Amino acid sequence: MRYWWVNHKQTFKHEFEGHYIWSPKRKRDGARNRFYDFLREVTPGDVVFSYASGEIRGAGFANSYCYTCPRPAEFGHIGDAWDVVGWRVDVEFHPFSNRPRPKQHLSLLRPLLEREKFSPLQATGDGLQHIYLTSISETLAQVILGLAGPDAHVFDGSMLHDAAAPLTERELSGQQEWEDIEQRRIFDAEIPNTTRQSLIKARIGQGLFKERVTRIERSCRITFVDNPAHLIGSHIKPWRESTNDERLAGSNGLLLTPTADHLFDRGFISFEDSGEVLISPVADVTSLKRMGLDPQRPPRPQAFNTDQKYFLNHHRRETFLAAAKS
Repeated sequence: MRYWWVNHKQTFKHEFEGHYIWSPKRKRDGARNRFYDFLREVTPGDVVFSYASGEIRGAGFANSYCYTCPRPAEFGHIGDAWDVVGWRVDVEFHPFSNRPRPKQHLSLLRPLLEREKFSPLQATGDGLQHIYLTSISETLAQVILGLAGPDAHVFDGSMLHDAAAPLTERELSGQQEWEDIEQRRIFDAEIPNTTRQSLIKARIGQGLFKERVTRIERSCRITFVDNPAHLIGSHIKPWRESTNDERLAGSNGLLLTPTADHLFDRGFISFEDSGEVLISPVADVTSLKRMGLDPQRPPRPQAFNTDQKYFLNHHRRETFLAAAKS
């Protein structure tokens, strides 16, 4: 379990009451931002502290891994200059009745903040504007919980280890709606009906798209199953983010078993251009082994062609759950 600190700023009300954190994927100039990328390393069960307007307003347990999601509609004009698509983690936030103001506890907090690799606060106790999300130490987290009082005890790490809450699979808010909108656009587009049907079938990895993928790929790169009946045409650049041409491009696909497709689609695994499998630091190793991928005995690499490498670069940057190296 890890502890995180989010500086909400303008979007506090929407995120706290909506039970999520969301960031664009890049800065306004298109550069990566490590404090946005940190969302990719949050794991269900992690504790996220909410800071806004000079106060630690509450905390919550993360109840999803990070996933790609459009900018929340409730943001309105807030963040209009940001990317339309960003990172989202669902967090069950709970308010603190006693909301600590770091400025009032600097003698206690400053020595701990100085030890943090990325302190979320200035030396004055004010929030750092350029930091959205950053990890904090368990020591600092426990001090904050102590300042917040009795209603914060549920977030104590020792209690979690004694009685961890069961994980449940959650619907990824926004993604289904996003794909439905894209599908409606296809229905409304002035294109031949055969093309329209091919694009719709491509959404579930079947039809013309899968046929084109089989001209390039012969088996699942994780399990090596080669019976087409057990394989899905899995988009490398997700269907929802692709153009119509990309949705049907064989080079934008892999043949994967359903479990491997899940791992790839959710960003728990990706691939180097050489074919070596990449495993996210948030992936559950026990589950991976049960799904046919032993990190200690990875599948033998099979190099990708030039066109596939183009789409794989997108997957590593936009889907894979690992913060960009700096």
